[in-house]
Amino acid sequence: MLTLTKALYDQIVDHARKDHPDEACGMVAGPAGSGRPERFIPMLNAARSPTFYEFDSQDLLKLYRELDDRDEEPVIIYHSHTATEAYPSRTDISYANEPGAHYVLVSTADTDDAGPFQFRSFRIVDGVVTEEDVEVVDAY
Repeated sequence: MLTLTKALYDQIVDHARKDHPDEACGMVAGPAGSGRPERFIPMLNAARSPTFYEFDSQDLLKLYRELDDRDEEPVIIYHSHTATEAYPSRTDISYANEPGAHYVLVSTADTDDAGPFQFRSFRIVDGVVTEEDVEVVDAY
């Protein structure tokens, strides 16, 4: 299960809405080994595409060095889908290289009449996708 604060949830959704019609992407870091998402890190979609996201390689290298310096790790890796449901694509699955991370997808497309977006979390390990529950809390 992914547990995150309402503030982080809102920041992820706001980023997805702001970057629409392009896919938004980013990370939420937390103290190494804690599994607790704490620091919201919006990233630039270097692909600037409505159907694909890509972290800028220089930005990503800088971010991983910063995570190392701060004794943090990626807890959530998120991106949005602008025209399809919030479920990992084959490309998303092939690029998932953080087995300990929660992969959050936000759909900014109204694909199921459930409202203006979907917020779902998955574990992706060795190409296997497992959806998990999301709990939004006021504070940890």
